[in-house]
Amino acid sequence: MPKPPTAAPTGLRDILVGLTEEGRGDETASALSVGLSLAGLTGAHLTIQSAARHLTLVAGAGWGFVNDLVVEENRRLSARARAVAERAVTEAALEGISCSIEVPALAYPELVGRLTARARLADLTVLDAEARELDLDRDLIDGVLFGSGRPLLVVPPGCDAFSARRILVAWDGSAQAARAANDALPFLRAAEAVEIVSVVGEKDLSTAVAGAEFAPHLARHGVNVSVNSVPVQGDAAQTLERQASLFGAEMLVMGAYRHSRLKEWLLGGVTHALLTRSPVPLLLAH
Repeated sequence: MPKPPTAAPTGLRDILVGLTEEGRGDETASALSVGLSLAGLTGAHLTIQSAARHLTLVAGAGWGFVNDLVVEENRRLSARARAVAERAVTEAALEGISCSIEVPALAYPELVGRLTARARLADLTVLDAEARELDLDRDLIDGVLFGSGRPLLVVPPGCDAFSARRILVAWDGSAQAARAANDALPFLRAAEAVEIVSVVGEKDLSTAVAGAEFAPHLARHGVNVSVNSVPVQGDAAQTLERQASLFGAEMLVMGAYRHSRLKEWLLGGVTHALLTRSPVPLLLAH
């Protein structure tokens, strides 16, 4: 039996999709597919930043051959980034979507800064998930999430269209969780069902605002909400993944906590873990 069409979230007028061309040949396009789908559903203007990572030339007269290779690689990356953007504009035009593109070629830190600054002008930024911890795409996620003041939708590989009929909201009573739920309201109101889930046993929640106390606030915003507390199994990320599967969630909403790279690598972290393996898009806010 086919699923009913996804209801359109209201209030979205500007959506930014960030793409990066690094020359690996394995860049995914899920963020672009979801961004196009969401813009078509909401009538929002779509901005696509298809950026090429600009490689730095090597100093010294004896490195002429290497420099020639670098120049040629930069040309190739820029051409590929522009081709992706132009195909997206064509697809958007066919769907009647208002769309503009930016195709910057920037060095590593400037590229992160450019996307982060651009994200401050959008209602939502959409990026591809990146499993590799040290890749540029992970730094783009960190930059937008902690530097833009705007919500971020991180899309795992294999998503070819936006859908959020059923949404799981991870709740621990923190300011980050409250911010994420507030930023997600356009999606929560449009969803068929929303479940607030608290993972019990992962950390002390005795002094936190309970999910049952937060639920009436969402209900007053027209959200069809239920509340659930589940015992931690394995770790909090695994528990949320399992609950998302049981609930049939198509989106997971959660607040993000910032740790140093070393601390996160040593100690883990729910955000870090879900960025690498969540089966559904993550709507994150900080």
